[in-house]
Amino acid sequence: MSSSSVSDGIRKFATQYSTYTGCMIFSFGVIGNVLSLLVFTQLKLFRTNRCAFYITIESISNLIYQFLSISVTILTTVYGDDATGRSSIWCKLRYILAQMCALTTLYMICFSAVDQFFSTNYRFNLRQMCTLKLGRYTSFIFICFVIIHSIALGSSYDIQPTFGCVLSNYVWIQYSTYFFYPVLDGLLPIVIASSFSILAYHNVRHIIRRQLPIVRRKLDKQITAMVLMRVIAFVCLVLPYITYRIYAINFPTSQSMPMAYAVGRLIQAIFTSISIINYVVNKFSFLIHSLFSSRFRRQVKIVLVKKCWQRWKYWCCSVNNRIEPDNNIELRNSQAESVENI
Repeated sequence: MSSSSVSDGIRKFATQYSTYTGCMIFSFGVIGNVLSLLVFTQLKLFRTNRCAFYITIESISNLIYQFLSISVTILTTVYGDDATGRSSIWCKLRYILAQMCALTTLYMICFSAVDQFFSTNYRFNLRQMCTLKLGRYTSFIFICFVIIHSIALGSSYDIQPTFGCVLSNYVWIQYSTYFFYPVLDGLLPIVIASSFSILAYHNVRHIIRRQLPIVRRKLDKQITAMVLMRVIAFVCLVLPYITYRIYAINFPTSQSMPMAYAVGRLIQAIFTSISIINYVVNKFSFLIHSLFSSRFRRQVKIVLVKKCWQRWKYWCCSVNNRIEPDNNIELRNSQAESVENI
């Protein structure tokens, strides 16, 4: 078997792998993040909770990333690649949106962990330090920074004849290699999220000693457990992709070497699918809490049955009520016409 046929087979397998995993992860991600949004925005219990506010922003960012991911999957199915080497605008836009969603998601996890540490701390002044208003201001400033940073870095991607859509500026390559991926997108959020989530979990284990209402204690334990699970998944899923990106930026594979390019495509597809799971992990944490937490099951039931279903049923009934008078008029007119004919 020739090397060209082997490389073609590897590229075909990489395309099929990206298609199937992309569609499956997209389905789970949309369902999970939509359910998370419904629970954290519809229940009054979570509306004033700062950690729930950060999780809501994270879910919105995850949804945007999911639609970006499925767009890349569709393009890969149609063209055999992600089409970034065909359009300069798409080459830049893909990395701008991906970096915006990635940084927003990672640091909302950090904000959630830090907030849980302060809100569960036994010191009153530390608990009062973080407020919902401060959280909104901090999130707004950070998202503005993320947008500016992503536009600056993503705009430096260009199409090279043999390498495709890659970083072409030496300064940005050095920045991505030594700061963006290993520090800003890797070590820094991992250290912050891990440290504060462990401290928050330690606080919440001793929360029963504090004179707090039982509802507040249960809510703190529930949110802290969700954040800790989220951080563990984040650490396990983000490290392989960051390592791959650092290598790919410094050692891009030329399309003139079919075998090496095909293997690179397959490795990229595998690590990208692992990274995307980080954006749908809300689904798994949502299911786990639904299965093992009776409190969370009641909350989901309230949102889905007593809120969403009732609103949908009320909307359908109101539409039927608006249609029904016209139907009655037509019925009476038809009956009158039949009487006149008799």
